[in-house]
Amino acid sequence: FAFLVFPTDSESLPCFPVSQEGEQLVLKQETDTFMLTNEESDHQLLSHNSPVAESQDQEGSKHVDPESKSHYKTQTVKKFSQKANLHKHITTHTGEKPYSCETCGKLLTSSLGLLIHMRTHTGEKPYLCKTCGKRFTSMSIWTTHMRIHTGERPYLCKTCGKGFKCDPALKVHMRIHTGERPYSCETCGRSFITKEGMMAHRRTHTGEKPFLCNTCGKSFRHTKTLNDHIRIHTGEKPYFCETCGKTFRLGGELAVHIRTHTGEKPYLCKTCGKRFRAKSALNSHVKIHTGEKPYSCETCGKTFSFSSHLRVHIRKHSEKPCLCKTCGKRFCRESVLKQHTMIHTGEKPYSCETCGKAFRQSSVLTVHMRIHTGESPLHLLYLTAIVSLLNNILHIKT
Repeated sequence: FAFLVFPTDSESLPCFPVSQEGEQLVLKQETDTFMLTNEESDHQLLSHNSPVAESQDQEGSKHVDPESKSHYKTQTVKKFSQKANLHKHITTHTGEKPYSCETCGKLLTSSLGLLIHMRTHTGEKPYLCKTCGKRFTSMSIWTTHMRIHTGERPYLCKTCGKGFKCDPALKVHMRIHTGERPYSCETCGRSFITKEGMMAHRRTHTGEKPFLCNTCGKSFRHTKTLNDHIRIHTGEKPYFCETCGKTFRLGGELAVHIRTHTGEKPYLCKTCGKRFRAKSALNSHVKIHTGEKPYSCETCGKTFSFSSHLRVHIRKHSEKPCLCKTCGKRFCRESVLKQHTMIHTGEKPYSCETCGKAFRQSSVLTVHMRIHTGESPLHLLYLTAIVSLLNNILHIKT
């Protein structure tokens, strides 16, 4: 069977099945209304030799005006090898969902859809990715996943040229250009492009985090964040840089990394004009200007601009995991240990291009450079350097 579609100014109109044998039928359309007879369903299946088809073909031919585009148009349409497949497709237009899940009551349009859905209850995942070992409930999801490894993005946005792994992702992306946000939060009225985004947002009001990591017990507001988190435990890094081969856990991490090759820094600080490769880096930088320190130590009350600085600080109260193998001294941070190790090795990696003098720390080199530029008096420069060294010594001791 095949479909005849009559598109007018609107791009989507009902589809009508006709037989594959012989010429395709032309159905009469008057004032955007199709003349059909209802028999077994909203769509009538017409044989090419049937009287209805014959009469409609003749009647339609009387009104054909090759020069006029406003009356109706014909178009080659989707074909089906089996009548059952045609009936299944028609349910996408009628909204009929005759198959129900006995476990949760969900309604589905096809028996295959029900079979795939049942695997969410049984845990069955018969489709295996041979690249990373991940399993999937359906062939279509497996196919989309494989594009992570191949880099294939066959669905292109005609507006901006961006590619996507699957058609639903492209449709969601198009809402960025159209401005469509069909899902809104009943609590605060904020609208969203996707239903998943809206549901995740709702949980910010309720505090609900229903998606649990079975490895470490951490919970999340939506499945994507959980799936991204699980890769920390599995070590999976499916995103790779075609330039240098480096792999990443998240697609966003790869996008930021690629900018190290292109030199692109799209995020601008409106206060000082400095640019950044990642939005997170810009958000962290802005706190320098605002003086915001939202992270506080529960033990001593000291506040910090960044959560990473708080984590390092907390170790001062409890642990110093970084051990110097030469002298046995312990440090809170790997970077401080690395700096300390240079005392034993004599390494001075930062050298002045003007006079060749070398330093263990880049900050001391920066101060030294002002001697040559005349930016500051010599005694103030050395005083600044001494203060910097004393601060580092005190920091190492603590």
